[in-house]
Amino acid sequence: MGLRILSLVIETLNLKKTYMLDRLPVKALNGIDLRVQRGELISILGPSGCGKSTLLNMLGALDKPTEGKVLIEGTDISSLNSGQLAVLRRKIGFVFQFFNLIPRYTAKKNVEMPLIVAGVKKKERIKRSEDLLASVGLKDRMNHKATALSGGEKQRVAIARALANSPSYLLMDEPTGNTDSKTTQEIVDLIKKLNQDDKVTAIIVTHDRHVAEQTNRIIEMLDGQIIGGK
Repeated sequence: MGLRILSLVIETLNLKKTYMLDRLPVKALNGIDLRVQRGELISILGPSGCGKSTLLNMLGALDKPTEGKVLIEGTDISSLNSGQLAVLRRKIGFVFQFFNLIPRYTAKKNVEMPLIVAGVKKKERIKRSEDLLASVGLKDRMNHKATALSGGEKQRVAIARALANSPSYLLMDEPTGNTDSKTTQEIVDLIKKLNQDDKVTAIIVTHDRHVAEQTNRIIEMLDGQIIGGK
């Protein structure tokens, strides 16, 4: 087996985020230093309210820090204008706990949506969405509406949609939070396969240690800080 050449693609420097709650400051993040290498499969593990989802939003340029920096491929994302941020976000696929599918649309149409936004031609986006759904095991369910799918199937559609624009990074916020143990393992196996076969850099936020232990590296968080697994 050849040596794996690592390259730093995501870095946070003294990252802090403070929210105001009833006029009182709440520190969601309190000095996060994190380095992610290309092709890694990482889990961010911790209880609810520890700041792990806030950190994921920062890494995906969905929120801005109060202090500190997020560097994506060496670029400080706070220096980017709205157009540049839009281009950056096309490199990032998001998967959320509650799927965020459009209920009245079919699985295929849901996967097509980011391709429509990106201006991909109809013939190409239909083929792309069909290929992606087949790759996540939903070849026979792609024309079913989201309301007719199980929780595990909905999450597979959400993963396929996140991959629509061939992202470099896959950021997942509790992707197994609403699934049973069998479906949870199927989703984790799918994520591992995508990471290994397609070399997608993947970060999973989870409170489930069993899920975390199947990733290459665990980052443990508590009270807005990394407490282990750097």
